[in-house]
Amino acid sequence: MEKILVATLLLVLVSQGYSQCSLSDIIVTQSPSGRKVHGKIEWTVTIRNQCACVQKNVKLNCKGFQTIEAVEASYLKVLGDVCLVSDGQPLFNGAIVFNYAWDTQFAFSPISSVIAC
Repeated sequence: MEKILVATLLLVLVSQGYSQCSLSDIIVTQSPSGRKVHGKIEWTVTIRNQCACVQKNVKLNCKGFQTIEAVEASYLKVLGDVCLVSDGQPLFNGAIVFNYAWDTQFAFSPISSVIAC
């Protein structure tokens, strides 16, 4: 009986750890790719979910985002001042990677997501 109680308690603690996911688990990093596109710096963006749970419908603040290099909408869809990541599909532990080209790096910041455990 004691083993069942310990196992149940452990399961509850582990499941609560997974539910501790938040928007701050969406990490956006960037670096220059080393290429130029029409005289502009090409930037490589990586969007990663560091949560054990998937996050879907991930949106970034894109107010003022500019690029002369087309970004495939299945990676990043610009909708006014908001960008939708991966068409709203679940973002697992992997990463979404895309490039854009502009004079300066743009500060993408997560503004919302739906956590699905």
